[in-house]
Amino acid sequence: MGQTPRTLQPSLSERHFFGAELRRLRERANLSQARLGEMIRFSADLVRRVETADRFPSREFAEACDRALAAGGALTRLLPLLEIRRAAEGKPAAFPSGLTNAAPLLPTRPAETPGWADMVVHVPFQPGVLDRAALDWLNAPTGPRLSLAGRPGSPGRVDEEDLHSAETALAIFRQLDHTHGAGRVHAQVQRYIEGELNRLLGNTPTSAAVGRHLYTLAAGFFELCGYQAVDTGAHGLAQRRYLRALRLTEAANDRLYGSYLLAVNIGHLALHCGHPEPAHRMALMAVQGSETRATAAVAAALHAVVARTHARLGREDDCLTHLDIAEKQLARSRPGDEPAWIRYFDAAYLADEIAHCFHDLGRPQQTQRHLGDALTTLSPTHVRRLAIDTALLASSLAAAGRIDEACATARAAVDYAARTTSHRCLQRVVEVQADLEPYRCEPQVREFGEYVRHQLPLAAV
Repeated sequence: MGQTPRTLQPSLSERHFFGAELRRLRERANLSQARLGEMIRFSADLVRRVETADRFPSREFAEACDRALAAGGALTRLLPLLEIRRAAEGKPAAFPSGLTNAAPLLPTRPAETPGWADMVVHVPFQPGVLDRAALDWLNAPTGPRLSLAGRPGSPGRVDEEDLHSAETALAIFRQLDHTHGAGRVHAQVQRYIEGELNRLLGNTPTSAAVGRHLYTLAAGFFELCGYQAVDTGAHGLAQRRYLRALRLTEAANDRLYGSYLLAVNIGHLALHCGHPEPAHRMALMAVQGSETRATAAVAAALHAVVARTHARLGREDDCLTHLDIAEKQLARSRPGDEPAWIRYFDAAYLADEIAHCFHDLGRPQQTQRHLGDALTTLSPTHVRRLAIDTALLASSLAAAGRIDEACATARAAVDYAARTTSHRCLQRVVEVQADLEPYRCEPQVREFGEYVRHQLPLAAV
């Protein structure tokens, strides 16, 4: 009797994702592992081990499987997903970093080209363009605004099975981003967009529903690209990515996701860049444009951003009013009633938003209480968020004059930040040092400065 195949969890890791896709394509072709092995001139055992995520596939293996399974290069296009995991596990590279024939979203430049990365980082954030984009979104007619036909002459068709694979890839990229920061992941996301996602967008959906699903999924990829641009300090680029995602939600007639992008992504970006008034307008327009459609968790997230803008503007009463709405809405939320992209927004994330509000209002005790709630319930895999919130806690302790605790907490923040490649984490550690500057003659503060120089030299001041 044959063994029952091991159940795979595609979102568990990049290797599981590749293995699940290989199994799906092999079973669709009605081939056994042994028969596929014969066709590609690899052993059946290797096929089994790649399928069960016990082995990394080589480029030759992936290309041979694509040919045998008539997969159109689908497996080869997944190889960039494996790069980070292979490097993290100390395995030698089995394929070059530029796997696809398509150029990356941020075009590759020769290493010797001076200043190109700086040019990207210094593309300016432009708050003046946000109102027009938000009004266009608010007044957009209902129904899809882009044709569901593919490019002229495109032979491909896009179905739900194609979208399921892309959704799994997006989930993996998001988890890697949470854990490592954008520095290690953004190039892989950009290559995936230019290769697989653009291929899907260029082909013809099998139905209008599939087309709308595709546009919403594409918006998710551009949202992630924008978030990663923020995390690398490229705020102008982030703005462009977020606005592209917003237009894609219009094409999909996905009003709910559009409202989220307008407030949580674009509004937060404006706050991050020191523009609370445009952030306030974006968040209010998002609330207005989604009143009849917002689920409880989405409503909570939108009102939390409105509260953040009021706090930054020093309007404490208005801030507390919207925080109260956010808390009541989140208490009503049921995960099964929420879209997948908002299910991360739980009590820990709302506590984080509340803590930032109280920090901006100059209320350190309340800041510390809510950060305690956030930090005790955050997933240990969300290393970047742990670094940022721990650093904010250290700043709050410094503001309260609790210098010993502030320095000890700041060390923990440095340890988290050192595990990421995140500009935001570095920036937050720099801010902690600025908050400790009035106490620079204290021995524990000097020791903390030395710790930063040793553990996280890019953040040393």
